[in-house]
Amino acid sequence: MWKNKKFGIRSKIVSSNLIVVFCLIVSMILVNNQISALQKERNYIINHDLSVHDLTNRIEKRLLDMETSQRGYIITGDENYLLPYKEAEEKWEDEYNQLYNLLSDNPQQQRNLKTIKSTIEHWISIAGAPTIKLKSENKSEELNNFFKSDPGQEDMDQIRTQFDQFRTTETTLTNNRADKLDKQNFILSLYLLGLLILLTTIAIVSALIVSRSIVKTTNEVVHTIKQMATSTGEIEKRIEVKTNDEIKDLSDATNALVDTLSQRNWLQREIAQTILMYQGISSLDTLAAKFISEIIRVTDASFGALYLREENDKNIRYVKEAVYADPNEDIGRTSFTLGQGLIGQCALEKKIQVINNIPGDYRLISSALGEAKPKSILIAPVIFEGESIAVIELASLHVFTSLQQSFVKEILDTFGLTINSVMGRMEIERLLKESQAMTEELQAQSEELQTQSEELNMQSEELRMINEQLEERTEEAEERSRELEIATEELEEKAKQLALSSKYKSEFMANMSHELRTPLNSVLILSEMLAENTDKSLSEEKQEFARIIHSSGKDLLTLINDVLDLSKVEAGKLDMIFEEMNMSELPDQIERNFSYIAKQKGLEFNILKDKNVPDIFYTDEKRFQQIIKNLLSNAFKFTETGSVSVSIRQVEENIISQSLRIYGAEYWLEINVKDTGIGIPKEKQKLVFEAFQQAEGTTVRKYGGTGLGLSICREFTKLLGGKIVLQSEEGEGSIFTLYIPSLPDGINNTEIMEVSTEIAVTNTENQNNVSLIDENEHSLIKATEKNVFKDKSVLIVDDDNRNIFALKTALEKEGMNVITTNNGIECLEIIQAKDDFDIVLMDIMMPGIDGYEAMRRIRENKTLESLPIIALTAKAMRDDREKCIEAGASDYISKPLELEQLFSVMRVWLQDRWY
Repeated sequence: MWKNKKFGIRSKIVSSNLIVVFCLIVSMILVNNQISALQKERNYIINHDLSVHDLTNRIEKRLLDMETSQRGYIITGDENYLLPYKEAEEKWEDEYNQLYNLLSDNPQQQRNLKTIKSTIEHWISIAGAPTIKLKSENKSEELNNFFKSDPGQEDMDQIRTQFDQFRTTETTLTNNRADKLDKQNFILSLYLLGLLILLTTIAIVSALIVSRSIVKTTNEVVHTIKQMATSTGEIEKRIEVKTNDEIKDLSDATNALVDTLSQRNWLQREIAQTILMYQGISSLDTLAAKFISEIIRVTDASFGALYLREENDKNIRYVKEAVYADPNEDIGRTSFTLGQGLIGQCALEKKIQVINNIPGDYRLISSALGEAKPKSILIAPVIFEGESIAVIELASLHVFTSLQQSFVKEILDTFGLTINSVMGRMEIERLLKESQAMTEELQAQSEELQTQSEELNMQSEELRMINEQLEERTEEAEERSRELEIATEELEEKAKQLALSSKYKSEFMANMSHELRTPLNSVLILSEMLAENTDKSLSEEKQEFARIIHSSGKDLLTLINDVLDLSKVEAGKLDMIFEEMNMSELPDQIERNFSYIAKQKGLEFNILKDKNVPDIFYTDEKRFQQIIKNLLSNAFKFTETGSVSVSIRQVEENIISQSLRIYGAEYWLEINVKDTGIGIPKEKQKLVFEAFQQAEGTTVRKYGGTGLGLSICREFTKLLGGKIVLQSEEGEGSIFTLYIPSLPDGINNTEIMEVSTEIAVTNTENQNNVSLIDENEHSLIKATEKNVFKDKSVLIVDDDNRNIFALKTALEKEGMNVITTNNGIECLEIIQAKDDFDIVLMDIMMPGIDGYEAMRRIRENKTLESLPIIALTAKAMRDDREKCIEAGASDYISKPLELEQLFSVMRVWLQDRWY
């Protein structure tokens, strides 16, 4: 009986573990008394000492709330600020009494508490209540006199000192109790170490005994499996295990797997052999006969028939095409309609049917020695393109196994394609024969027609002579028509290719914009932070390095924007929006943007605007401003000494040449940008308007730049209906004259006004504004930001760790609490768990859930409707701002970010949320 009983691995392991557990229980009973004593000491420290510290901090916090509330009320006059004062005034004495009672075993600390209480009451009496009363009575002068001396400040300083001394004393008492507890713990640790050594010895011995019995059996299984693996194609060998445990279960499962693999190998081998057998057959009769013969062999059946689909006048029949072991008797049907009998029903349902309960009057399977009734019938459809094109019926003296049924199902999946292929070839052969017969008939008719044609030719000779000119003209017209059709088709094809090329180019430029702006964002932010060096941790040299990196990053951003501008112009899909522009503000704008540069280089900068220039000018203000900016930037870049001047005047009607006329123009402006710089040689003056070109190679090396600025000016001027004229002498300076019309209705040009969904050109108009700000104003803005950002919580959502690092570093320096996440899914989980964020910075292009979807889900929560969300994206597409606002963003900033711009936007939303 014990020999056949299963003693598994689990039982062996449990038995050894029970021994260890029994020893552990005995040890725990012995240790329990020691632990109980230590528990009492620990509970006293937790319940008494922590309560003392907690109440001390709460009383001090109450006093700080009273002071903050008092000052908030005095500054704002809003009585809501007095709520914390009143609450603290009501509760601090109750907490003081609790603390005093806890220290009943320490009279010295109770005396210290009484001293603190008297100081608090003195502050309330001379600084708290009186100032609140003065504010409520609007006695501002008396309040100012009070705060000039501020007698309450001395009390507050004394209270903080007294609380620090009180906590120091309590900390010392707690440490003394902890030292006593540590000594007791050390004794207990030595005791436990001895028990651990004993238990470890017992566990190792029991583990060795159990593992030896398990490993020995496992090695036998592994050895047998290796023998199977090293055998050449032999998988018939089975594993034998004598032990009655889980290893025996493993061997049984492995043997079952070997059986399954053997069956699968047999199935694949027979399918491959069958498919190979009927390859290359072109006759449907031969194919049907060979197929039914082969499938009978594989399934070990005794009778079989194949029925093929025929269609006549929408009637579908399945006709017997081939049989196996047919006794040639007039038994059974030669055809079935769809749904008739088991054959027709199988074709209709498109499912395999296996019948094992055969009725007594069913057709018998005969041989030379006699006849026998089949034990199993298998009927299966042959499917091609969702239709049953054939049905096969098999009868066997044994029951069809699941493996044989699987073979039939899989081989029929490919047989349908073969039948269709053979039928196609047969149809082609039939059509070829019909075509040959028709060709012979046509040849005979052609000979007859040729004879008649000769007679007609004789009669039509005169008509041919008369109509010859007309035919020639007709042929010429037809030829031109064909050429026109061909040209039209070629133009349509080229237009499609051009549209496709433009689409690919647009997608490429959009992706490049995102890929370039994303790393550039972190470069600009971090370099700007290093350049500011607020913590004075960098040397002047390293600070200068950071400024150079930041300047180079801005130059790279300008290059990216210029390239995107040119690519959009080149595609002919740059939107031009003609609207009102206030020309009276233009001189001030130019002054603000370039006076700092002129002062820095020591150049004279003059701006002249004639009185006859109207205040209202219709153009695309954004493109117009960029043209002026590029021309002035170019002038200052190449001018070392002397002056730069801008003159704006209206072109008189009587001197407007024919080349300057354009339909719908109210008037023309002439803007001259003159400098005393290096000048441009005459032979190079056309070259400077080309992309990536300057006057010469030395100019690039000395002054830098890419040569895109003037090229953009030229293209934008064309789109605005104007032109640029250059006058220059080498070494004497240059004059760029911009002629541009005022167009209230824009330009009636479908190429210019075509709506585009291409890359949106990022406006770089305000990139240098931060550097032009007055130092005092800059300091004031920074101070205001720090007050707004202090202790605010911000969630940064971005899949680029470089951007996360840069933003987190910058915001933590402003005193904010920063939490970061790398995708939209984590963002939603964090906000659901912690909904007290003050603001969210949301990247748009992220894997999984992008920024749009994340913002929509956040806004679905009614409690988060007022949470400020600022969308950040490097893929600056057209209408991106509107898409972000529609998805739930509060505001939108494109990357690379300017810290000042980001802080300004954040400050606005944080202030609105606070008030």
